[in-house]
Amino acid sequence: MNEALLRSLTPSVLGILVRRGADFAAAEDAVQDALVEALRVWPADPPRDPKGWLVTVAWRRFLDATRADAARRRREDLVDEEPAPGPAPAVDDTLQLYFLCAHPSLTPSSAVALTLRAVGGLTTRQIARAYLVPEATMAQRISRAKRTVSHVRLDQPGDVATVLRVLYLVFNEGYSGDVDLAAEAIRLTRQLAAQADHPEVAGLLALMLLHHARRAARTAPDGSLVPLAEQDRGRWDTESIAEGVEILQAALARDRLGEFQAQAAIAALHGDAPSAEETDWAQIVEWYDELARLTDSPVVRLNRAVAVGEADGPRAGLAALGALDDSLPRHAAVAAYFHERDGDLATAARLYAEAARKAPNLAERDHLTRRAARLNARGGR
Repeated sequence: MNEALLRSLTPSVLGILVRRGADFAAAEDAVQDALVEALRVWPADPPRDPKGWLVTVAWRRFLDATRADAARRRREDLVDEEPAPGPAPAVDDTLQLYFLCAHPSLTPSSAVALTLRAVGGLTTRQIARAYLVPEATMAQRISRAKRTVSHVRLDQPGDVATVLRVLYLVFNEGYSGDVDLAAEAIRLTRQLAAQADHPEVAGLLALMLLHHARRAARTAPDGSLVPLAEQDRGRWDTESIAEGVEILQAALARDRLGEFQAQAAIAALHGDAPSAEETDWAQIVEWYDELARLTDSPVVRLNRAVAVGEADGPRAGLAALGALDDSLPRHAAVAAYFHERDGDLATAARLYAEAARKAPNLAERDHLTRRAARLNARGGR
């Protein structure tokens, strides 16, 4: 069973149901039911037209649910409109669905969560991790969002800012998480950039290209994580870096700075450096100052502490880190790194082990565990 194929077809099938009159929440439930049925049936009897099969099954599930709901009997007239089996139209509704999920009746955070779950294909656990909240809290947020949009027509698309936030989180999950969604996020952001003349859309596209350019060097052949400073820069995609820098420069020239442009500027400074030692950390600290002013994000302040430590030494980094909540993701890993550079190997080993226990994915956990073991072997106990 090709689960990646199912995931890629989900937005188009969902879009077809919405266009045929299904409200979003019911359509999303029907598509999920069809995906479960596909996982059960397809291994033994794969369809010739997977998309057409999903549309037909999802539509029938939607109608079944509609008939069962006495308060929605008015939808019975949709029965005659059931699509005949056969090839479904080759229409990409994904970006449109991103805008529809960013409905004015939803708060931005709820709109983002709903889109990531229903269209982006992320699990509730992955979304909760991105928002730094418990999984149960995120499940409640998504359920409330579904209830909110279940009684409204999705004909009032949301704003660009909310859609950008969703695309950014989808890319981050694809870049560093368990599901490969990074290329899809770049494709959709290119579509949006072609439609919207907005410097932050350009900033996000530049940021994605600059990060994605380094992807091949982020892991060793055995799958282990390779830190930025140790990456083989000869494996970086120089064409993507050049394109990202060009897009960023055009956006910055418009003098409407936003958080994605600031993040892209930081990524560009990393991409331009011939080696880790030649990275302009002082300028990166300045860009993090701008980014903190724009977002007031604790994660941004954590990254700024890293830059301060690289620019001014490990004790300066630890001082900047000391002003932050130590429950922040990767706080212990950053503290371990600076203690190691400052020569306190025992503390560094303990913090690396602590960070490994909190790591969000297996590759990061293994990397931090190896760091702790290496220091312990050197007498850091």
